[in-house]
Amino acid sequence: MTMMIRHERLSDIDAREALLDDAFGEVRFRKSSERLREDRLPAEGLSFVASEGRRVIGTARLWNVAVGNGQQALLLGPVAVAEDCRSRGLGGAMVRRAIQAARKLGYGAIVLVGDPAYYNRFGFSAEKTCALWMPGPFERHRLLGREMKVGALDGARGMIAATGRDMPVPDLAALVAREMAVQAGPAGRLRRSKAA
Repeated sequence: MTMMIRHERLSDIDAREALLDDAFGEVRFRKSSERLREDRLPAEGLSFVASEGRRVIGTARLWNVAVGNGQQALLLGPVAVAEDCRSRGLGGAMVRRAIQAARKLGYGAIVLVGDPAYYNRFGFSAEKTCALWMPGPFERHRLLGREMKVGALDGARGMIAATGRDMPVPDLAALVAREMAVQAGPAGRLRRSKAA
């Protein structure tokens, strides 16, 4: 079966979340990186999945952040691959695809919290992240950055902050009204329209 990396679709959300649960468990919600993703949408056009047939076997997403003094950048993560698909180079392929897409869209830098031994090969290092902080506990040596434009992380210091699009909040009144109409059925809707 052919594996492909593509943009994430709405229909991938449940499979992506199940994959992340399998890969990281509940601990993923306690990570400092999650504070930067909470109630936010990923950066426009920068959510990817790897699929084999209809099965989602990998995920990588990028998020809009400001690195300390307002410099715009992206946060990579989480990157996850289904357990039975690891050691096939899929994680690396997804990271490369995310970097390539971010560069094509004109972004200057990407930061992440991850294993230096793994991410160094993609050009990530702690060289320009030593004056940056995450919103919560983190391991300093694991806060890495990669410039795609020379100097994009020069002088980056302070707290990394989320700057991306807010996740839309559903209109509770509209949801309740819709649910009441469904429960009333066609007869209830007809009675209300005659009374109006």
